[in-house]
Amino acid sequence: MEYQILNTSTCLLILLVFIPTGLGICPSSCKCSGNDRNVDCSGRNLTVLPQGLQDNLTYLNLSFNQFVDLDHQLTRFTNLRTLDISNNWLKNVPAHLPKSLWELYATNNNIKVLQKLDTAYQWNLRVLDVSRNMVERAVLINNTLSSLKFLNLSSNKLWTVPTNMPYNIETVDLSNNFLSQILPGTLVRLQHLTSLYLHNNKFSYIPDKAFDQLSQLQVITLYNNPWSCGDNQNIPYVLQWVQGTAARVLGAPCAEQPWPWASTAPARPTALDSSPMIKGTKAADREASAAAPEPTKVTKTHKQFKAEEVPPLATQRQPALLPGTERPPARSPAGPQEAAATRTILVQASSEGNASLAPATGASTTPMTLSITSGMPTNYSKMPQSTTATFRKEEATPSAPDAREPSRASRGPALGLLWLALLHAVA
Repeated sequence: MEYQILNTSTCLLILLVFIPTGLGICPSSCKCSGNDRNVDCSGRNLTVLPQGLQDNLTYLNLSFNQFVDLDHQLTRFTNLRTLDISNNWLKNVPAHLPKSLWELYATNNNIKVLQKLDTAYQWNLRVLDVSRNMVERAVLINNTLSSLKFLNLSSNKLWTVPTNMPYNIETVDLSNNFLSQILPGTLVRLQHLTSLYLHNNKFSYIPDKAFDQLSQLQVITLYNNPWSCGDNQNIPYVLQWVQGTAARVLGAPCAEQPWPWASTAPARPTALDSSPMIKGTKAADREASAAAPEPTKVTKTHKQFKAEEVPPLATQRQPALLPGTERPPARSPAGPQEAAATRTILVQASSEGNASLAPATGASTTPMTLSITSGMPTNYSKMPQSTTATFRKEEATPSAPDAREPSRASRGPALGLLWLALLHAVA
């Protein structure tokens, strides 16, 4: 009987030890998902790790708590992929982190130095975010962090661009620091870098050949830096690099200031402007504009019109210029009966008081009757004699009976009687 009780007690003890790990009991102060392998313990004011965390976690969120030190406390999570320890009171990156990490977020803490051992064995790490801390020095070991793609050290207190950055890195954010220099060879190995953020720093110039090896660069930010635009020895490199790079440059240095060291030689004519065809076209345009006759100007005074002399009406081929109404000019219909028809001049008032008159036929000598619809002065009969157009007071229309031309049917009998009289006289 005692033997059975002993065996039962042993079994119960084993169950109490291994059930939390095997069944994945979620800590009461956290939220779990994915078979309790994704644990969120953020915003719980924790100062120590909660009890009941299983070793096979893949995601652990400890942000927005009161952690001060997590050294050697996370080593047992050998399957951990993502660790978020942001917004705590940590003074350093926790020592001996699991080597299985892919992403590490440690933003907004009190970290002052990024030690070389903090990342020395993180071969699988792809994302490292230590922004918004007080990092003054970041020490990276050469040929480590071989899988790192994204490095964020923005909003710290760095004075020099970190050296020994991994050669496979693609995005580096060093904005909002106190960076003023780039040591030689710092960026030489970063041939896979596509995005580089250097805005809001203390750069006054970029050393020669610092960006020459960034062949895959797509975006770079350089705004809000105190560039020395008057430095003829150091500033020309970055200005010339900005002009020649294929990357998108946000905040080009000295974009709104002239370059004092640049040559101010006058611009040479392009090959298109120097071609004989273009020169001939421009010369022809100048000659045409110089030879173009100026239109006859007419000035209007009180109840009087003054105009320059125009050719006689019988030989006139160009439209006469007369002041008048605001209606557009119109041509009279051309035809054999045009000489006997009464002309109505429709004139257009413009800035120079010009109008157009329909041209008369060359064989017609019949005086022209002009009917002015509006704007005709009352003393038009006293106009100067220099103008050749004669105005008649009476108005005639083509539809009046007395203005009609005799038809051929009415002239036939008269001609027959005339011939009979002539024959009678001869006989």
